[in-house]
Formats: sequence, structure tokens, C-alpha cells
Amino acid sequence: MSQYRDIIVNGLWKQNPGVVQLLGLCPLLGISNSVVNAVGLGLATTMVMTFSNGAISAIRNLVSHEIRIPVFILVIAALVTVIDMSMNAFVHPLYLVLGIFVPLIVTNCIVLARTDSFAAKNPVLPSMLDGMMMGLGLTMVITLLGALREVVGKGTLFSGLDLAFGPAAQAFVIHVVPDYKGFLLAILPPGAFFGLGLLVALRNWWDLRSQKRAAQHLPAGLAQGVN
Repeated sequence: MSQYRDIIVNGLWKQNPGVVQLLGLCPLLGISNSVVNAVGLGLATTMVMTFSNGAISAIRNLVSHEIRIPVFILVIAALVTVIDMSMNAFVHPLYLVLGIFVPLIVTNCIVLARTDSFAAKNPVLPSMLDGMMMGLGLTMVITLLGALREVVGKGTLFSGLDLAFGPAAQAFVIHVVPDYKGFLLAILPPGAFFGLGLLVALRNWWDLRSQKRAAQHLPAGLAQGVN
């Protein structure tokens, strides 16, 4: 249970791909201009990471070290193709908005990194959990960034929800700032860099604050070492 707890904490916080490892930044910056887009791509990436980790863990003893990378990429590409075709069939309007970023999950370095560094060395269940938590950690960051950019750029939340759930979902769009004229820079690529920088700074600030609070409960000598 300790191993599974460490995997969850690492994926969601300590080794979060978006704000700690800073991997997979292309979709993070490219598609995070709204919550709906961010969640759509984040969940697609999470599914690919979960099942690719599981599949590669299952065949890890059958693949020689020298050819592992091409084999891993083939497995990832097959799963991305399944996700791509499924999104095209069931959420076609959202699929059109996400565009090339869905097939580009194949080249997302965080997917290959987790298969090589974790799934190739661990059993199936921990590997699948690692892929899921890393994917959800990335999804969490993309969603927060998408919410920040959408509110600042459009004054709304959940704009475009109808792309996934049909026209009736437009009633669930939240107008955070009524009659907002918009701030174009937040929606454009520079807004993604500013937003991500803010999230990284907030995460580092919280970690530093937690360390200082923990040091206050240690003996004087140990507290000085932490500081």
C-alpha cells in the first residue's frame, strides 16, 4: 500500500509532469485556452498513459533492451489511434477543435518517459496506476491553466461544453464576468506561458511554505538544517 500511495502522491504533486518535471508542454501550452479543451485532451492523454504503461509492463520481459524504444512507440501509437478514432466517432465537434494535438500524444515525451522509466521495470498494476496518476496530474494542471486563461480571456467557464455534450450543455456555461469584453493576450500563446509560470511559482511557494511549517515542529538543530 505504501508503494501505491507514493505513486499517487508523485503523480499528482511531487513529480507532477506539468509543474515539476515540465514535460509534455506542447499540449499544455497549445490547447489550454479553455477548460473543456484542456479536460478533453488531458483525459485522452491519461487513458493512453494508463493503458500503454499496462501493456508495456506486461511485455517488458519479452522485449530486449536494444529495441525497446521502437516497440514502446508502436504500442503508444496503437493506443493513440484507438483514442483518436473513438473521439472522432463520439465527440466529433471537440475532436475537430483539438485537431492535431490528439495524434501528437504519440510524441508527448511524458508518455514515453513513464513507459521507459517505470512500466518497463514494474508489474502491471503499479504501472497502470503510475500512468493514470501522471496523466491525471497533467490533466489537473492543464485544467487549472485552461480555467485561468478562459476567465481572463473570455470571462467564462466551461465555454464550448456543447462540443462534448451537445447544444443543451450551453446552459451550464458560467459567465464569471458578465458583459466582459475579453483579453486576447490570455487566449493567445503568450497567455499560456504567463499562466504556466504562475502555476509553477504557486506550487513552489506552497512547497517552501510547507517545509518551513514542518521545520517549526523539529528540534532546533534539525530545523536549522531544513532551513
